[in-house]
Amino acid sequence: MNNIVILGSGRSGTSMVAGCLSKAGYFMGDDLWDARDSNPHGFFEDREVNEINEELLEPVVPKRRRFLGIAFSKHQPAKWQRWLACLPPNLRVPTTPSLVERIKKVVERQPYCLKDPRFSYTLPVWRPFLSRTVFVCVFRDPGRTAMSIYNECLAVPHLADRKNGIKVSPSQALRIWSSIYLPILYDHRHQGDWLFLHYDQVLTPEGLDRLEKFTGANVDRSFPTAKLSRSKPVLKIPKDNLALYRELCKLAGSLDPAPG
Repeated sequence: MNNIVILGSGRSGTSMVAGCLSKAGYFMGDDLWDARDSNPHGFFEDREVNEINEELLEPVVPKRRRFLGIAFSKHQPAKWQRWLACLPPNLRVPTTPSLVERIKKVVERQPYCLKDPRFSYTLPVWRPFLSRTVFVCVFRDPGRTAMSIYNECLAVPHLADRKNGIKVSPSQALRIWSSIYLPILYDHRHQGDWLFLHYDQVLTPEGLDRLEKFTGANVDRSFPTAKLSRSKPVLKIPKDNLALYRELCKLAGSLDPAPG
């Protein structure tokens, strides 16, 4: 089996793909986040992987402005919210010797399957330490993904908290979506072996066949369910988002020509 890194925006189907691989013998982490209402079958994300990526992103994510102890610019993510960052695709993420050692410790547990939306920004830091690794990029149409991000930010306590939470509008969620996929499309995918999967493809035998062939792993075909696709696109998709989405569809061989 190949080692795997799963990339893609939060609320796009990455957990569904990881769940399909969760019984195949991969190391996914020692401390996976608990399931909750939005992901009742689990996230398959490890706290240590998330925290490494959070610390990598801390120097490059703009800080919130504060006055008399009150935080302004609440659209900027704080700790544990940086999967909601909007960063340029050519950004260089710095690292430290201590973070490098933590990365090495994670990837020595092989075969591994690691998942985190923050990999869209931090992958160049991890790459020198990845071996026999293939990359799976999962996406869903931007309207549904943006509304799911928006709803998540209203419902999850550490995101919705009035004092320390993050304020994300649907239009901001669309910018988050594009910020995640731009570096994948125009930088990361040109190194290594990549599989692009539309959310809807993971619900089909053909899509699971592609995932199984690409990874060399036994896929749990009972895991995917369309019942968890609950968000409806209720906003107009900007042309830039739509063009990016169509490029992703092309790479995935998806016939979905437009969101919604």
